[in-house]
Amino acid sequence: MDQQTLLIPASPIFSFRECHWFLDRDYDDCMHTIRGESVLKAIRTPFGDILFGVSGDGEFLKTTILNGPVTPDARNFLADYVADWFDVRRDIGPFYELLRADSRVAYMAEAFRGLRLVGISDMFEAICWSIIGQQINLTFAYKLKRRMVERYGTHIGWGGEVFPVFPAPEVLAGANIEELRAMQFSQKKAEYVVGIARAFAEGKLCPELIAALPDFESRQKALTAYKGVGIWTANYVLMKTFRMPEGIPHGDVGLLNALTGHGIIGERSEKDKIEAFFNAFPGWETYLTFYLWRSLAVKRLP
Repeated sequence: MDQQTLLIPASPIFSFRECHWFLDRDYDDCMHTIRGESVLKAIRTPFGDILFGVSGDGEFLKTTILNGPVTPDARNFLADYVADWFDVRRDIGPFYELLRADSRVAYMAEAFRGLRLVGISDMFEAICWSIIGQQINLTFAYKLKRRMVERYGTHIGWGGEVFPVFPAPEVLAGANIEELRAMQFSQKKAEYVVGIARAFAEGKLCPELIAALPDFESRQKALTAYKGVGIWTANYVLMKTFRMPEGIPHGDVGLLNALTGHGIIGERSEKDKIEAFFNAFPGWETYLTFYLWRSLAVKRLP
């Protein structure tokens, strides 16, 4: 096999098709590009920017470096990145056993078989994206993200196209608030994004510091100490970047709609029923959240 191609093994019960569906939901997400059955993405690495394509190859993720370094260190970094992005090293068999034990969601084990919790490996990107999306619809949130990324990020040119790389904290830390306002950021969101970028640029906030904390509560507290990061945003980041099962984005409208549609709650205020439902999935709460979000695309819930 050539140096540009990696085959990343997935643990059993994996479907690239299901993960591809999640990434191809008709939103204008500038951070990846769908090309047929493949996903193209450009990222910043310690070894230089890399543009790569990912596709399914049986029980493997076929990852091809299209532009950028192909040294052993760069290849190892990319393999770990892709494996984390698609969460392919996790055995989700125990989660499926719990699904099948609850008649209200048992159908998911077959309907969404192999879907993994597609993450956001870059903690800085995850926080910025969550702040951008606060209290606006997703379509508009993706527009704001694209404007910011195209202005402050770098890019890789390949095949006559341009593939954006998310801005470095050091660059966004120096962003002009009024320039962000001109992109239709609210005053507060512009201030929050720049403030978070400065915290990263100054080394006050980084994945290693959060990962070193002993439990979910301490990590959540460390994140919410920053302006613009409330409980929902902290939980979203702990879910998507750190894969913590406790990171349920409580109050999320889509999640509440799915819970109602499955007859788990009758009213959105029934917090005791929500807690009891998630308590039956210990260690898999955020996976269950992800599958409930996936169910929103099904025309008729069971």
